[in-house]
Amino acid sequence: MTPGGGWNAPHPGSAVRGVVHVPASKSLTNRYLLLAALAEGPSVVVNPLDSRDSQLMLTALETLGAEVERLQDFSGSGEHALRITPPNLAGTAPVSIDCGLAGTVMRFLPAVAALTGRTVRFDGDPEARVRPMGAVLNGLRALGVQISQEGAPGFLPFTLQSSAAVQGGEVTIDASASSQFVSGLLLAAAGMPQGLTLHHSGTQVPSLEHVEMTLQVLEELGVQVSSPAPYTWRVEPGPIAAFTARVEPDLSNAGPFLCAAAVTGGEVAMPGWPLRSTQIGRRWPQLLSDFGCQVNLSATTESTATLKVRGPQRLSTPGVVDGTAELTPTVAALAALCSGETKFTSVGHLRGHETDRISALVAEIRRLGGQARETDDGFRVLSPITRGAQVRSYADHRMATFGAVLGLAQSGVAVEDISCTAKTMPDFPERWAGLVDP
Repeated sequence: MTPGGGWNAPHPGSAVRGVVHVPASKSLTNRYLLLAALAEGPSVVVNPLDSRDSQLMLTALETLGAEVERLQDFSGSGEHALRITPPNLAGTAPVSIDCGLAGTVMRFLPAVAALTGRTVRFDGDPEARVRPMGAVLNGLRALGVQISQEGAPGFLPFTLQSSAAVQGGEVTIDASASSQFVSGLLLAAAGMPQGLTLHHSGTQVPSLEHVEMTLQVLEELGVQVSSPAPYTWRVEPGPIAAFTARVEPDLSNAGPFLCAAAVTGGEVAMPGWPLRSTQIGRRWPQLLSDFGCQVNLSATTESTATLKVRGPQRLSTPGVVDGTAELTPTVAALAALCSGETKFTSVGHLRGHETDRISALVAEIRRLGGQARETDDGFRVLSPITRGAQVRSYADHRMATFGAVLGLAQSGVAVEDISCTAKTMPDFPERWAGLVDP
């Protein structure tokens, strides 16, 4: 620890080598948990992520009446699992849900809460109160849900009430700020008697991979989904049968460990890499190759492979990096170690994430002696970092791991609050130390 209370990012001074297993996907875990609470009977989610975000989802579902049973050794597989018994979606008592800083709770649960007929209040961490919610709330209002706001319109905290069943139908929202606005309405749509046809009124949706993920999970569970036109999605009404689903590794959380090889000229292998995935982290092999890494993907089963990344002596500058969404802070750490300029485009929506990630990344690169500046839809990294300093984490897990990656290449880097990585990886410091400082 530093005198200021920060976490000293390990600086190995040599090439990092090792084999890494990452926890399950947060995005998939919370989608499966939510849909289990909407199913016809008890469902089992195998290998779910155990993190603050997933715990917030579980607690919220229990608040709405679901029962959660923890299974330590599911069917003798050695894997842990959660059995979710859905609530009776006809509750009457008012309840409150703590969203923490989890976008998948604050943006996915309101539509589910509306199906219960209850009065439900939503609030979260101070940082959550500046994350936009307007598109979801506007969509629910168009479906007849009453919403009262306690603070600024379109933000937490708010209370919703739906005295009658939400019928569904056709709704138009502007999801330009987050794909979670689309997913939040689509995930609950099968429970609406008319289903839902959802239109996006803007010119683009950030992180469309996450909408694709939502549609694939729904289809996997037997829900009829379609996209009859660009930025239009249709979910047919109907029951969700009880299911068992296994969650694949979190490919976004894999990034910092793979980048450890990239920035030290080392080699990291990651078994269990899915050959087909809707996660945006599926882009890591190409992204790392663009920065000069040697990347090899060797199939081990019909559905998985071992991904091996070997870092170069000097990182290459890709020039332009487009639409990397939640991967951006980790990719920015690579860019901040390159001699040339890297332009990040189509990531303007990151201003509405756990923090304003664009201004945060620019500020921290400058703090470490590099040059960077914001643009309308992203930012530019103009020159590499040159010195160590404490990297602010902004209560944002991606900013904390951004600092950890830079610490591998630049001595004297400390991270203000590494504990915020508990949002998606509670044991990140131990996993990191096991790889880079064994």
